[in-house]
Amino acid sequence: MVQLRDTEGLTRAAARGNLGEVRRILEESRLHPDTVNRFGRTALQVMMMGNSSVARFLLERGADPNLRDDSGIAPIHDAARSGFVDTLRVLVEYGASVNVADRYGALPIHLAIREGHHQAVEFLAPLSDLKHANAFGQTPVDVARVHSCPEMIRLLFDYIRS
Repeated sequence: MVQLRDTEGLTRAAARGNLGEVRRILEESRLHPDTVNRFGRTALQVMMMGNSSVARFLLERGADPNLRDDSGIAPIHDAARSGFVDTLRVLVEYGASVNVADRYGALPIHLAIREGHHQAVEFLAPLSDLKHANAFGQTPVDVARVHSCPEMIRLLFDYIRS
């Protein structure tokens, strides 16, 4: 029987980036990695985004990379917002959609641009729908303009033209 402390322990260990503890809890409790904690969040949703090894482990064990929270945010949104390219790569490798919109219509690339994460934008640009507008009518290029990111505007136009 799955215990609440196992679920809470799993998400706590993932949030700390503690791969050994994540592994131990999953193996001992036989939890599915998409089991939600008391806040309705999975280990992949709360994990330390800079720890791509935790992401890979959870995904190898069957975690859904496209599972979204009540705000429509998937782990790929969090990784893009925080600029962790290694985690973005792992999520995409395991099937995460780069074209999933949050409740404001923002794709992960919108968030990476807004936060100024050039390397994340470079990774996402060739995979993303660059014509997609968020709820405010802004495409990724528009977001780059609003945030005065001329180098990102050039990068995005290179992918739009190709």
